[in-house]
Amino acid sequence: MPLRHDSADHASTDRTFQVDLRGLVDLLSHHLYSSPRVYLRELLQNAVDALTARHSLEPGAPADAFGIRLFADGSVVRVEDDGVGLTEADVHTFLATIGRSSKRAEQIADQRADFIGQFGIGLLSCFLVADEIHVVSRSARTPDAPAVEWRGRGDGSYTVRTLPASARPRPGTTVTLTPRADAGEWTRPAQVHALARHFGSLLRHPVTFDDGTGGPGAQAAPVNPDPAPWARTHPTPGARSRALAAYGEEVFGFTPLDTIELDLPAVGLKGIACVLPEAVPAGRRHGHRVHVKGMLLSEQAEEILPDWAFFVRCVVDAESLRPTASRESLYEDDTLAAVRDALAERLRAWIARAAASDPELLGRFLQVHHLAVKSLAVHDDEIMRMLLPWLPFETTDGHATLDEFARTHRTVLVTSSVEEFRQVAAIASAAGLGVVNGGYTYDRELVHRLPEIRPEVSVADLDPATLTAHLDPVDRQTELAAAAYLAQARDALAVFDCDVALRTFQPASAPALLLDSREARHERTRSQLAREQQGGVWGDILGALRQEAPRAQLILNQLNPLVRTAVTIGEPELARTSAEALYGQAVMLSRRPLRPAESSLINRSFLDLLAHALRKDS
Repeated sequence: MPLRHDSADHASTDRTFQVDLRGLVDLLSHHLYSSPRVYLRELLQNAVDALTARHSLEPGAPADAFGIRLFADGSVVRVEDDGVGLTEADVHTFLATIGRSSKRAEQIADQRADFIGQFGIGLLSCFLVADEIHVVSRSARTPDAPAVEWRGRGDGSYTVRTLPASARPRPGTTVTLTPRADAGEWTRPAQVHALARHFGSLLRHPVTFDDGTGGPGAQAAPVNPDPAPWARTHPTPGARSRALAAYGEEVFGFTPLDTIELDLPAVGLKGIACVLPEAVPAGRRHGHRVHVKGMLLSEQAEEILPDWAFFVRCVVDAESLRPTASRESLYEDDTLAAVRDALAERLRAWIARAAASDPELLGRFLQVHHLAVKSLAVHDDEIMRMLLPWLPFETTDGHATLDEFARTHRTVLVTSSVEEFRQVAAIASAAGLGVVNGGYTYDRELVHRLPEIRPEVSVADLDPATLTAHLDPVDRQTELAAAAYLAQARDALAVFDCDVALRTFQPASAPALLLDSREARHERTRSQLAREQQGGVWGDILGALRQEAPRAQLILNQLNPLVRTAVTIGEPELARTSAEALYGQAVMLSRRPLRPAESSLINRSFLDLLAHALRKDS
């Protein structure tokens, strides 16, 4: 049935939504705010914004002329400011309308960027810890303005009344909460003081706290007695560096390897990046402490730095970054993207300075964070050219920098996997070949770029032919004498697509070398599956193609006493068993995962050899 449109006979009526305030508060507590503790941050933020507006009315007033005072004695929590205050009309317009902010008033709209809050729902966070919010305010905009009292309750009702001017002699606002019994965790005096320091330690306005135990005339404790460490003056650069490092240790709980000062005047950002003293897994992004106009926004702001910068933790204070509605993270926009790029440049500049003027610091940094630098060097040509010679790699000469390795090896060979390197490392080293393990993240790609900064060095992937070319063939007579054994060995290992050859190579203690890349195994497996899934003509064709798939090679070492004894075995079954045992030992030395058939072969060959030895002794 078609929808019926309203007509003159069915006139529509405009209605307003009915808001269930308790349901809205529950929504905020479970989905917008991370914890009830944010109520104090929201009250502090409103007070700071009110002070900002007051300074715009009285620009000649000293910066510390107006402040914020907190009081908590266990029965109430009170936040009082000397800010711009509210008139009765403001109270009806802003406090009684959910979602509207006094910071959107037309008379201060042009100063909106000066305020921390942008969303006008912060006062509702107080219902997370109290059933009633009591506000007394007096406007600084209207001379001789009366004080106004507003009481908002969690059931959605409120009352407004005008009080005599004596109820609040000076302009500003006082917000008082009577905590619920279940909110004691967040409203105890010590906790309120700790939360105030946590959120407001870098605020530019004076903030004090009083727990009511000091008696009349007692001095309230300052919450933010010192400016941010980067805003202080220090007698020497060394003293400044030590002060910044001490602040980083206080905030993050570790002694920084170094501190990098951050300063982006275009967005009013200042702060420090603390270089972690220990390595972290690649890609693990640490949260950074971000303040906006002095107020702590987030301790877990990952988005402030690029992914590769996981070797630092930052604490910054910015003017122009936009918080999200919860004010617990940053809004992803062009400004944040530009800040991220600019901070990345600051980190690159620090690395460049260390490389140019502080090799000891650079060495300690690379020893700990070489993986982070490798991830950056892959995408940053400047960093690559600057630091690639100094980055450590696993090589046949042990762990060495590419600069050290290239001095003794003009031809650098690089493996495609860790297991391939482990297969060939000992033999390649004895043969004088320079091989780098390219199986770790970024390593193979970076080693191949070495000729860009060391043109005299050539880099090539290691293939079995390169290595076997450096293994000496045995003489003709020895080859003929071993022919029967080699045939038995090839037959025994055919199931693994493995050929067998006899060579001489160092070290003599190595009985066998298995040359088998991951790619070759994958290709053989793929061919095998394809052949099993096809029949008839297609099966024959795929079977013929499979013969072209690369085969593994078990190279037996004629210099090894065990091999010299094995090739003389005349008993066919014992010859097969010994070949299987040599293959199994070579596979285990490669440290690659064993296939089920290989595990079975190793167990069977061991037991067969043990049984043969026992029969021989008996």
